[in-house]
Amino acid sequence: MSGMVEVVIDSIRVHLMAPQRVVVLKQVNAERYLTIWVGPYEAEAITVALQEVEMVRPLTHDLLKNVFKAFNARIVRVEIVKLQDDIYYGNIVAEADGREIHIDSRSSDAIAIAARAHAPILVHPSVMESAGVVPDQDMPEAPSGPARKEAPPPLSDEASDRLSVFKDFIEKLDIDDPDKDKPDSPSA
Repeated sequence: MSGMVEVVIDSIRVHLMAPQRVVVLKQVNAERYLTIWVGPYEAEAITVALQEVEMVRPLTHDLLKNVFKAFNARIVRVEIVKLQDDIYYGNIVAEADGREIHIDSRSSDAIAIAARAHAPILVHPSVMESAGVVPDQDMPEAPSGPARKEAPPPLSDEASDRLSVFKDFIEKLDIDDPDKDKPDSPSA
């Protein structure tokens, strides 16, 4: 545990064009963040725990927490221990009968368990070094002066022909008199 970086769940973000979610972890006492892509079900499990929503029946992560409790094991912490080939590796660390047990876990599952058990989340320093982001330092600097846009490449003849339908339509619009082409309303 020594040397590990403690983080808290900052937010869960939704990618609007894909079924993926991002869990944003923020380093305690620093402005460094770690983003972990998770599936929609894992994101939902974390969100439910953070919002402390009571479910009628235990969800999978609630069940796992209950199993730890039934065996008199206490969830001490969860760890994100490695990043390899864009995959985060996690551990759930529990204590039972005076000994520490490390259970291999997906990082998203470990985070969902930590949210339920109110256990600290720790990240190995090498993971934070390789994947952590400090917003002010890691953002590209804005170019000085107005941004210059390159002219788009010229359209091919085929593309131009396809777009000519829209050009004809727009040219036929009479914007000055929007009621000009409307049919007369029926008399009452």
